Amino acid sequence: MKEFIEYIVKNLVDHPEEVDVHCYEGERGIMVEVRVAPSDIGKVVGKGGKTINALRTISMMACVRLGRRIRIELIEEMREPQQKINKTTQPETTTPTTETESQPETQLIE
Repeated sequence: MKEFIEYIVKNLVDHPEEVDVHCYEGERGIMVEVRVAPSDIGKVVGKGGKTINALRTISMMACVRLGRRIRIELIEEMREPQQKINKTTQPETTTPTTETESQPETQLIE
């Protein structure tokens, strides 16, 4: 089953070398995890989820003949979030040592 799903997914995406399929046997049946490049997730999901649902349906029909159940999950890799610059916060100021330095410094934000 792994080769079947891998073959279909690799023919859908732009980066077939980044397709990774793992199958796990469980009490309830076969669990399949599919990982693709972040730019290819939309191609595997399809408009309104039609492509991934079609893949699930075809796989379920193939597994019925084997007397097994199957579940296919598309795993999205978690990327490091980019640090956003918050323009509304003021920069940290140090504690003033004298009264003349008590006014906070302003910083120009473009």
